Amino acid sequence: MSTEHTHTLTDQDRDRIIEMAWEDRTSFEAILHQFGYTEADTIALMRSSLKRSSFNLWRKRVNSGISQKHARKRNQEIERFKSRMQRTIASNKISKR
Repeated sequence: MSTEHTHTLTDQDRDRIIEMAWEDRTSFEAILHQFGYTEADTIALMRSSLKRSSFNLWRKRVNSGISQKHARKRNQEIERFKSRMQRTIASNKISKR
């Protein structure tokens, strides 16, 4: 992971990147666009933040084909970063429905 990221990342940003990484429909490109974290940076953050078993489950899911973590694997009609069904996020807190 780039050293520039470790000094500028707040706890809220770190939590949000992890949350986005777990979401199947949020692509690595969306994380790069919003936080400047490449796929490799995101993987390194997940590796250092999660338990080994949780990291392994996440990597297995990302590579399984279920996840659409790469924009090139996504349906070309999808141009947004989040689902219309995603809850509103304010101050890194997810609002209740």
